[in-house]
Amino acid sequence: MHLDELCTLLDRHARPDWTTAIDGVLISKVERPDPPSPSMSGTVLAVIAQGAKRLALGERVHEYGAGQYLVASVDLPVTGHFTEAGPGHPALGFGLTLDPATIAELLLQAGPGDAPRAGQSALPAIAVSDAPGELLDAVVRLLRLLDRPRDRTVLAPLIKREIVWRLITGEQGAIVRQLGLADSSLSHVARAVRWIREHYAEPIRVQDVARLSGMSVSAFHRNFQAVTAMSPIQFQKQIRLQEARLLLATHSDDITGVGHRVGYDSPSQFSREYRRQFGAPPSQDAANLRHTPPVGAGALP
Repeated sequence: MHLDELCTLLDRHARPDWTTAIDGVLISKVERPDPPSPSMSGTVLAVIAQGAKRLALGERVHEYGAGQYLVASVDLPVTGHFTEAGPGHPALGFGLTLDPATIAELLLQAGPGDAPRAGQSALPAIAVSDAPGELLDAVVRLLRLLDRPRDRTVLAPLIKREIVWRLITGEQGAIVRQLGLADSSLSHVARAVRWIREHYAEPIRVQDVARLSGMSVSAFHRNFQAVTAMSPIQFQKQIRLQEARLLLATHSDDITGVGHRVGYDSPSQFSREYRRQFGAPPSQDAANLRHTPPVGAGALP
């Protein structure tokens, strides 16, 4: 019953840009299976009401469908696409941005034993579970507010907190709880992720990033791989290539310049790694992008 009403609400309120009148809430509606597309995951909850989606992070592949949810606790480069969708049966998804401050506040408010303590070891940044009825009920009540502007300002923040609480105490609660803890292994890796994203075009020394994240080199490698499914150097390469593709959408006549801007001194290496990532050399992909600019179709939900 929850899924039926959820589908109705998502279908009615879907917009081309996926945004809604409620801050942090996204709705996706896709009417045909799309090719895999690179994007950043964001730190989100994503619920599929209809259809199915496949999401790849490094060597890990996550598939989720109607009645399942995915949580992403670090903003990472992913490749995703809807695998089940059609004009009469579109894929429909709900997304909610996860705010670390809200998670931390709820953990502080929880009584002893109400929210299990997060472990010390780093956990994967992305996980999939079946959505319990309590979570789907809260998502439906939040979306109903799109039809009730008078109630939205007061009730939407309360229901969003309820949804986050359901995640904290749910099957993937350990991943979500780490997002709200300032000294968790996840927070240390997230600090390194942010630094690499801001300095992706520069040569990096893993020792320096490990020190910045507050870990030994061996612990940093182990935790970074556990969270992101990539080494720090592989992660940097993913960010470089995604940024290059965005630049090529508007600078398609300057392949060498784009490669240099994202950190490649060798045009041949740039072309080789770009083709391996996107299935076409930069020049050919740039020509395609002139007609179909990337729109982040791999993004959640």
